[in-house]
Amino acid sequence: MKTEDIDKNLVAATQDGEQISPILPEGIKNYLIDIDGTICDDIPNEQPERMLTAEVYPDALATLNRWYDEGHIIFFFTSRTEAHREVTEQWLKTHGFKYHGMVMGKPRGGNYHWIDNHLVKATRYRGKFTDLVDKEVTIQVFDDGQHE
Repeated sequence: MKTEDIDKNLVAATQDGEQISPILPEGIKNYLIDIDGTICDDIPNEQPERMLTAEVYPDALATLNRWYDEGHIIFFFTSRTEAHREVTEQWLKTHGFKYHGMVMGKPRGGNYHWIDNHLVKATRYRGKFTDLVDKEVTIQVFDDGQHE
């Protein structure tokens, strides 16, 4: 996807006349979404010949395209390698996925722990894309000596 596609959804941030990182407007989310086993059949990198024929999960296509149309940022974060970028982009285009970009080479294994100075939310895919709902859960946090 083109840079202008993402820029129209962001607020330009400047400091002393210099453009710095863009800012997400209130209510807009930045989604990082896995591909294999999340939006389509689970195709291992060892079988790249299957990537073009992976069956799309229709609820994933409808939900992600709706989120895109609502102005949210959609990035795919995949264990597929750079060598698989072209076939992956072709598959996404063939099936009509709307997205802003793709990060290749995510380590395999799935024990991810994102550390950031901003609020990060994670949702484990369990077989169906639906609207997201609020749910109270236990999380790990840094021990700053102040227990709430």
